Amino acid sequence: MINLSQRMVALGTAKSEIREAFAFAQARAAAVGPEQVDDFSIGNPSVPAPDTVKELVHQLMDSVDPVKLHGYTPAQGEASVRQALADDLNRRYGTGYTADHFYLTAGAAGALCCALSALGCPGDQFLTFAPYFPEYKVFVESAGAQLVAVPARLEDFQIDFAALEAALSPQVKGVIINSPNNPTGVVYSQETIRRLAQMLGEKSRAYGHPIWLISDEPYREIVYQTAPLPWVPDFYDNTLVCYSYSKSLSLPGQRIGYVLVPPQAEEADLVYAAICGAGRALGYVCAPSLFQLVVARCAGQTADMAVYRRNRDLFLDALRSMGYTCAQPEGAFYLFPRSLEPDAAAFCERARKYDLILVSGDSFGCPGHVRISYCVPTEQIQRALPKFRALAREYGVGG
Repeated sequence: MINLSQRMVALGTAKSEIREAFAFAQARAAAVGPEQVDDFSIGNPSVPAPDTVKELVHQLMDSVDPVKLHGYTPAQGEASVRQALADDLNRRYGTGYTADHFYLTAGAAGALCCALSALGCPGDQFLTFAPYFPEYKVFVESAGAQLVAVPARLEDFQIDFAALEAALSPQVKGVIINSPNNPTGVVYSQETIRRLAQMLGEKSRAYGHPIWLISDEPYREIVYQTAPLPWVPDFYDNTLVCYSYSKSLSLPGQRIGYVLVPPQAEEADLVYAAICGAGRALGYVCAPSLFQLVVARCAGQTADMAVYRRNRDLFLDALRSMGYTCAQPEGAFYLFPRSLEPDAAAFCERARKYDLILVSGDSFGCPGHVRISYCVPTEQIQRALPKFRALAREYGVGG
C-alpha cells in the first residue's frame, strides 16, 4: 500500500458538489441533448469578454517578442502591469496605491490561498459567514488554520453581528467577507462595513493583535443597486483585497487576479513579504504572462453584464410567483431560494428528474436552500421555468 497524504486523498475523492453537478449536467447533455438539460450549477459567465480583449490578444501576439510574451515574469507580476492596476484603483477610489502593493495570482482562488497562507499559523481561526463559497474551508485548512462559519440572518443573509461578536475569540486571525456574495447575491452596505470594521478594531485592541479582514471580491462589478459598493480598505486598515478578472472580464479560464496589501495595513511590508513567500511555497511562479498584459490594458473595463440583471428579474419574479422563497440578490449572478423540503440534497435530486441541475446549500454551510446560477442565456431560463413550476406542484406549492 503506497503512503499518501490522506487529507489529499479525501479532498480528491470528496469532490466539489458544484463540480459534480456540472459534470452530471454535461453527461446528461451528451445522453439526451443539450437542449433538454437546464444546468444552473456553475458560475461560468455566459457573456463574452469585451472585444477589447480579443483585439489586445491579437495585437500582443503580433507585436511582442513571443519569447518575452510567453516567458516568466517576476513572481509578483510585471511591475508595469501592477502599476496599471494601481492607477485604475486610484482613479476609482481616490487611493494612493503603487505597484508594490499588488501581488498577481492565478485568480481569486490563488489570491485567497496566498493571503491565508501568509497569515495563518497553527491554532488560528478564520471566520466567515454562512452561506459561503465551499472552497474557503479547503483554503483555510491548507493554511494550517480552522474555518469557523458564523450563521447569517436567514431572512436577508446579512451579517448577524451578535453571532459574530460571540465568535470573535482571541484565536481569530481574520474574517473573510464576500460581497457581492456567492451564493446569495447579497451586498453589504457601507453601514454594514463600517459596523464590521468598528467591531474588528475593538476586538483587535482587546486581544492585542490585528484581526485581518479578507475581502474576496470577484463579483465587485456585478451590482444592481444604485448605491456604490464601499471600498473596504477605506473603512478598515488591516484589509487584504482578493480580486479576480474571471467575472468582470468574463475570463474564468485564464486565471488572473491579485492580492492587494494597502499601505496603511499594520506592518504592510512584512505582510506583503509573507504573501510573496506563500506564493513561492505554493508553487505560484507567476500569473499567466499574456493575460497580465491584457488586464493591465483593460483595467476598469467590464463585459456587457446587462443580461445578468434581466435574468435576475425574470427568474426571481417567476420563482416567487410559483411559491418559492428567495432573498433579493443585489449583485453577482446567483439565487439562493429555500428548497421545498428540509433536505436540500433530496430536493436537488428530485429536480434532476426534470433535468434541472441545481446545487444544494449544504455545501455552502446553509442547509435547506439551493444555489441557482443564472449566468446562462435568457432563453434557458424561459425554457426551464415550466420545469420549476412542475417541481413546485409536486410539493403542493403554487397553482
